[in-house]
Amino acid sequence: MSETNQRTGGVSVSTGEAVGFGGADRTLTVEEVQDIAVRALTPLALTGKRILLIIPDATRTAPVGLMFRTLFDVLTDIGAKLDIIIALGTHPPMSEDAINKRLEITAEERAGRYQSVRVLNHAWDNPEALASIGMISADETAALTDGLFSLNVPVTINKAIFDYDRLIIIGPTFPHEVVGFSGGNKYLFPGISGPEVLNFFHWLGAVTTTPKIIGRKWTAVRKVVDRAASLVPIPRTAFCLSVNNRGELAGLFAGTPEAAWSEAADLSDKLHVIYKEKPFHTVLSCAPPMYDEVWVGGKCMYKLEPVVADGGELIIYAPHIHEISVTHGAAIERVGYHVRDYFLKQWDRFKDESWGVLAHSTHVRGIGSYEDGVENPRITVTLATGIPEEVCRRVQLNYRDPASIRPADYANREDEGVLYVPKAGEMLYRLSDPPEWARE
Repeated sequence: MSETNQRTGGVSVSTGEAVGFGGADRTLTVEEVQDIAVRALTPLALTGKRILLIIPDATRTAPVGLMFRTLFDVLTDIGAKLDIIIALGTHPPMSEDAINKRLEITAEERAGRYQSVRVLNHAWDNPEALASIGMISADETAALTDGLFSLNVPVTINKAIFDYDRLIIIGPTFPHEVVGFSGGNKYLFPGISGPEVLNFFHWLGAVTTTPKIIGRKWTAVRKVVDRAASLVPIPRTAFCLSVNNRGELAGLFAGTPEAAWSEAADLSDKLHVIYKEKPFHTVLSCAPPMYDEVWVGGKCMYKLEPVVADGGELIIYAPHIHEISVTHGAAIERVGYHVRDYFLKQWDRFKDESWGVLAHSTHVRGIGSYEDGVENPRITVTLATGIPEEVCRRVQLNYRDPASIRPADYANREDEGVLYVPKAGEMLYRLSDPPEWARE
């Protein structure tokens, strides 16, 4: 693979080369995955070293089990010690059963063959689990954000990393509402980071607006994430996965997090973006079971917002969702769901709220305006979930009884202006000729 150059705060940074390959019409074999792993790891001289694998939680589609088993075999064969930390960000911790499912192993295998592997849940809100690794200065944030922000941002990370000789990131790359494309160093920040940098770059993405961020490669948020990662003193390697719509591995790229992610993002742009010629007045966006709260199920909104017509309605259909957020529910109910300018034009009122919560609020509510005390969202966002109507209304979202919806009634009606998406949240929908608010 060719060398990648990243622009970070006006400086060109060489990110090295990535080992691997992939394509929109490829499905990698187990043997190909093993070959990429061996070629990527052999030059690192990891014999006898302590390795920390950083993996996503269950809200990302990826063959994590295949990657875990492959790396376990390669690394234990050379006497390396392997442990795992789950990049939860601010998501709830995973249970032992959920961890086994994520690793695609049985409880018996966990207690037997893999008994030497310690698994940690990240704890973003536990100061005792975190360590400071530096600061992104006000001058740097100004350069990274083209002057949009200028403030000092403390950078903290799970202190468990200091028990290891190398960090290996495993995770997929998809279009992402905050950073442009997920993956790479994002599994460090916010994956295993503290809240300060997380809140900052989430709000940076929200101020820029989701349609101008999602599915874009070198965003200001990506620059912030990579700058934070440059402060990590432990050597980093990433295996960036490209997963097709069948959940199969279409590409695998290994190397520095920056280089591997760059290759995976280019393939994601081909795999995960669907273009439509005309907008739809009604979109039924069905959340898969891996989204168990609106905090993550909101992806079913912002991956489809660009193809909803002005004045249209997007329905998040998820009878299995009964929580807005286990972690942030109280704050979201206090703040509500609003367009960006609702917060910006009342900043003294909201500046002390969690910026990450404010960002989530704008992501789910979408584009709109706030003038003379009146909020005007561009579209209606409706929850057809297990969340009671009074809660939906309280957070300024529309409500629909999920029992009143037959998904089949929405299928095959695109010529009528109705779009049905049976598994929403990972594929990004765009118009071939987008309006100005959706252009980069």
